[in-house]
This record gives sequence, C-alpha cells and structure tokens, in this order.
Amino acid sequence: MLLKLPLILVRLVIVVLWIFSGLFCVALIFPFISRRARAHINRAWSRRLMAFCGIRIRVSGRPLLTGPALWVANHVSWIDIFVLNSVRANAFIAKSEIRRWPLIGWLVAGAGTLFIERGQRNAVQAMAELVRARFDQGEAVGLFPEGTTSEGETVQPFHASLFEPARAAGVPVQPVVLRFLHQGRRSALAAFVGEETLAANLWRVLGATGLAVEVEFIDPLPMQRADGTPLSRPELSRHAREAIVARL
Repeated sequence: MLLKLPLILVRLVIVVLWIFSGLFCVALIFPFISRRARAHINRAWSRRLMAFCGIRIRVSGRPLLTGPALWVANHVSWIDIFVLNSVRANAFIAKSEIRRWPLIGWLVAGAGTLFIERGQRNAVQAMAELVRARFDQGEAVGLFPEGTTSEGETVQPFHASLFEPARAAGVPVQPVVLRFLHQGRRSALAAFVGEETLAANLWRVLGATGLAVEVEFIDPLPMQRADGTPLSRPELSRHAREAIVARL
C-alpha cells in the first residue's frame, strides 16, 4: 500500500530534518563525547530514523553487543546500515562512492564508516589496518562482503579478503540475515539495486506502508577446524555465506 502524496511529503520533511540533526551531532557533539556515548546516540538515532521512514525492525537471535566483532550481512539497501546500527553501533566498511551521496553519505562518514577505494593497489591492506584498529578499541565492524546490493532473495559471492583482520585477531565473526518484507510478505520494494538513484529509492520507501526488516543474528562461526587448526579466510567467507543462504 502506498501513502498519499501529502503524507509522503510529511515523512520526507521529517526524515530530512532528522538527518540534519544527525549531521549536527556528528559535527558539534561527537568530537567532545566518549566513544560509548557516541555509540548510544548512534543506536537511538538510527532507530528513530527507521521509524520516521515507516520501517519496523524485528530482531531475533543473540547479537554480540560487547567486545570486538565482525558482523557479516547480506546487502539489500542503504537502509541496512541504519538497521544494524539500531542494534549496535558499527564501523561499516563501505565503497567510497557512498561518501559522495547527498546527506546520507556525509552522515555515515561522520559517524565513522570506513571507506574502501576499490581498484586502489593497497586498498585492502589499508582497510585491514583500519579494521584492526577498531577491533583493538573493542568495536564492532559491519561488512557486506557481496560488495553490491541484491533484491534480497539471493546472495552474491562473498569477497574473502576483509575477513582476514578478524581471522588474524581471533575476533568473532557473526553472520546476520536481513529479510525485507512489505505487508507481511517478502518483498524487493526497498531494494536499492541497478541504476536507481538514492532519491528515487527514498521516495518509494517513504511512500510505502507496512515495510519491515527481519534481522536474524546467527551464532558466531567457529574459527578453527576439527583438528584445532585455524580456518583460512576463504573458509570463513564460505561458512558465513552458507549460514546466511540457509536462513534467507
């Protein structure tokens, strides 16, 4: 079901104002408060943003809420970042193009997103160092290892390289399944795929009622084989993808 135009515009105004409030926090409050306080604001702000967009979030499983962790999820939309942040503030690994998105790009950059320059010779190594630093600070890092979005019913092959920092440090790797629904049924309505613009996707999302995201946290992956030897990063990547596919 779609909302009438005036209600869409009301939602749009509220969302834009809320995004500006986030930019205000990032620029003028975050530099002067603790990491823990920033994480608390990030969670609360993300939950409210999803509510203003008309999106309900249903969480199941046992998310790792303390200590370093690598959350590995399938990727459907720009919404994914804020859905996961509403559970626990994450330092997400994202393609550098997102930094240039109007408003949302500026917001996620200020909130601590780690941007990878795809195609750069040393991009993966540089990102691995940034990720290790976040783990050392006890933070969670969010990873969408498909490297692109889908309509939500399939999972593209995973890129294994960015599993290495977690593997090397023995940091738990927790698969996360994101299932998008519309009026109680699985739906690609909110999927941000192909050549669609962010503005067009946002307009469609704000015009819908009955949108929900089911977030299922699967138990962290074993980091060792049966003989006690550590898994390789391709093995971790494969196990993570298989776990998500099985629940999708």
